[in-house]
Amino acid sequence: MTDFTASLAAFAAGPITTTLQTRVVTSLSVLDWIAVGRAGVDEPVSRTLRELVLGEGGAEQANLFGGGAAPLRGAALVNGTVSHALDYDDTHFAHIGHPSVAVLPAALAASEWDDRILVDFLEAALVGMETSIRIGLWLGRDHYQAGFHQTATAGAFGAAVAAGRILGFDASRMHKVLGLTATRAAGLKAQFGTMGKPYNAGLASSAGVEAALLIAAGFDPNAVALEGPYGFGATHKGQSDVVASLEGLGEEWFFESVSHKFHACCHGLHAALEAARDLDIAEPEVAEIKIKTHPRWMTVCNQMSPTTGLGAKFSYRTVIAMQALGYDTALPDSYSEKTCADPRLISLRDRVTVEADDTLSETQAHLTLLRRDGAKREVTHDLLAPMTLSDREDRVRGKANKLIRAEDADAIWSMLRTGGRARDLAALLAG
Repeated sequence: MTDFTASLAAFAAGPITTTLQTRVVTSLSVLDWIAVGRAGVDEPVSRTLRELVLGEGGAEQANLFGGGAAPLRGAALVNGTVSHALDYDDTHFAHIGHPSVAVLPAALAASEWDDRILVDFLEAALVGMETSIRIGLWLGRDHYQAGFHQTATAGAFGAAVAAGRILGFDASRMHKVLGLTATRAAGLKAQFGTMGKPYNAGLASSAGVEAALLIAAGFDPNAVALEGPYGFGATHKGQSDVVASLEGLGEEWFFESVSHKFHACCHGLHAALEAARDLDIAEPEVAEIKIKTHPRWMTVCNQMSPTTGLGAKFSYRTVIAMQALGYDTALPDSYSEKTCADPRLISLRDRVTVEADDTLSETQAHLTLLRRDGAKREVTHDLLAPMTLSDREDRVRGKANKLIRAEDADAIWSMLRTGGRARDLAALLAG
């Protein structure tokens, strides 16, 4: 056994020690995932996947977002896709991926089917998401820059580990499930901007469940296919950074630094929106706003004058003008053709400029506000800046209350914090 895969397998199968911080952040990501998934059930890609899987029939093993049930692999496919349909789920910047949408559908489907308690589900989910982050770090930026979608590639391994933990895998079978997933993990950035992007998340979750079920049934793959000259890393432009990926494994939870989205748009815009929030920008006061951002985002989310809701989600000038005019950037419905055509927004947008600044990190933005009275204010915001646990809870729960009924969000949160059975939580996916 190779050191990297063996270390991951031992971690994934072994006992874990968590802190209050880790447990609360994990529960918040589950609440966030359910709220975002329920809000995304009417998206075209969500309807397409639901109709496909429900039309095939089969054993009703796990609940689906929007209602109904399906076999485990189909449930993971649907729930992973639906929860990424709005692109409003959590992000981990260390490995450039969305941990929850690949791992949580697999962990919950397996937990519901095996009738596990919520503590088991939450531990499996945490271990799976941590594994996806560690593998994302091992693959490195070259993997992402080559065109691979790490939510799907690294996420598939996390999904497999989460399902395997629910199925009671020891380190040997965890090693096998990682090896088998290496031949199934896939996802391309070429699908960004289309239905293919959320589908990538569903594929990852489904692949992880399938690999775990096969190993449980006695399937015997090449257990070292993650590494080696013809392994997943070598064939997918991985950097094989073992040191960074294994640092503190089992003692430090990298997942704790996950970033939850509080605005329904590209995550590249969030540091600027948070900076504007810190400045309390309001339209009547604005003479000019200057935004400085990492050069990477200039080609991702700097549409100058979008006319559609989707375009608005990738436009610094538009979202900052929206916020200043009182549009709620946390609501998906705020991004529309009508919003883009608002004469007040067009006027204010033309007073917003965007510049690249390579001294800023990918998680930072610097805003300069020139007020009509001549006063000048500046602020820099970093999405990785520490957030107190209470502040994070307030904001995630506030977001959930906007996306689904407040009483439903409260019921989900109460269940996650006080316990119960996974099947009862899964029943709340229907909405």
